[in-house]
Amino acid sequence: MTESSAITPEQVEHLASLSRIAMSEDELKSLAGDLSTILGNVARINEVAGDDVPATSHPIPLTNVMRPDVVGETLSSEQALASAPAAADDKFLVPQILGEV
Repeated sequence: MTESSAITPEQVEHLASLSRIAMSEDELKSLAGDLSTILGNVARINEVAGDDVPATSHPIPLTNVMRPDVVGETLSSEQALASAPAAADDKFLVPQILGEV
């Protein structure tokens, strides 16, 4: 990574401001160095990857292992609500958090 493409503490401060994250000067300098190192490593990887290498998201092919979708035994409403701290009308009662009824 060239010196001109290094991340500056000012750029980190700008991103922190946009993200509403308060950072000290030491944190800005440290993170700028870390991000510059990361970008340098990505640049090195880009130099190695050739046009003949296909892009992949995983090093090995993944296949979904599916099982049949069969309905099994389920709990009755009474069984499911038996140990609930509060229940009404076959539903769990939980504390209100949004101020809505």
